[in-house]
Amino acid sequence: MAPRVGPLSGVRILDAASLLAAPTTASFLSEFGAEVIKVEQPGAGDTMRRYPPFRGKVSLLWKVVGKNRRSLTLDLRKTEGRQVLMDLAKSCDIVLLNFRPETLAKWGLDFDDFVAVRDDIIVLQLTAYGRTGPYADRPGFARVAEAFSGLTFRTGFPGSPPSQSGYPMLGDGIAGMYCAFAVMLALRQRDLTGEPQLIDIGLYEPMFRILEDQIAAHAEDGTVMERSGNSNPLICPNGMFPTKDDRFVCIPASTETLWKRLVDLMGRPDLLKYDSNPERISHRDEIEGAVEEWTRSHELTDLVEICATAGVACGPVYSAAEIARDPHIAARGSIVEVFDEETGRPVRMAASAGRFSGFEATVSGTGPALGAHTGEVLTELLGYSAEQIEKLRDNGAV
Repeated sequence: MAPRVGPLSGVRILDAASLLAAPTTASFLSEFGAEVIKVEQPGAGDTMRRYPPFRGKVSLLWKVVGKNRRSLTLDLRKTEGRQVLMDLAKSCDIVLLNFRPETLAKWGLDFDDFVAVRDDIIVLQLTAYGRTGPYADRPGFARVAEAFSGLTFRTGFPGSPPSQSGYPMLGDGIAGMYCAFAVMLALRQRDLTGEPQLIDIGLYEPMFRILEDQIAAHAEDGTVMERSGNSNPLICPNGMFPTKDDRFVCIPASTETLWKRLVDLMGRPDLLKYDSNPERISHRDEIEGAVEEWTRSHELTDLVEICATAGVACGPVYSAAEIARDPHIAARGSIVEVFDEETGRPVRMAASAGRFSGFEATVSGTGPALGAHTGEVLTELLGYSAEQIEKLRDNGAV
């Protein structure tokens, strides 16, 4: 069977951003056929190259997030480097940036500058707070975005200080997914109108967007969503419960049907008197205490199987080691191995989410060595001669 062509084949992305959120956007799109050219600072490269985990001195985070792209070094602080970037933009559909607005204006790399070289270009500018507003020129990273969005305030246990999420770049990942969606919208709009598109997103905005209850509750009666530990403030019972073998299980009785099934499975018909979710929330300690007493009487594997058989939603709280050996993860192909040329060994990583009937995601390579494709890209896309490239190298522009 001939390999399937991804739906984004023919779309070329110039990824001139750094760190995680905007490059993650490029990674998502690359899995479905988009060509990505990664622009990095000569000598140093993207900061992701210095983040753990490592294989020797090589960052595996870079190998994963930097997948499916060619690496080109350009010093955008130099006039010559910025000119090369604009030359490349002429042959690209999308440009990804995360420099602050004042920096782009100073460098002549703002939206209008790109439109001047290609009149149907799409520019994604992902900054901490967006291009407008009083905080537009403030710096920020994922942790700042999570805090600003309201997530950090709500994370942790009652009576304890706010906690950061266990994954230190959650805000980047959420923003990367949302920005991939935004790029698809812009591509569609460009195809309909032929007009260039500017996507202006603040790093905090995607996270803020999915915390849908907090603003509605506050606007209605002044409620401020507080920290609730492992309990779900909207549903009871819904949380993580310990098991006999000192592990944890997640049980969300999110509907009346699931609640009745759980009570039946627990052998606790007396709890059926709490016949509405608001009533159960009012008696959370009693109800979730009963659930915990029941889960402590079973080992995790047995409990998950018992719940599945009874039609009760239930899942194990997994570590990476448990994920790696789970048979369902293997059957779905949720982990893939991709050979890495730089280290000479495969890198294991999460596969693209979802399965599609007409196409499939592809990871053709891990994050490349710094500048591995500089000469190739400049020759292939811009027709630069060896002498031109050498001159750019001599003055440090590439």
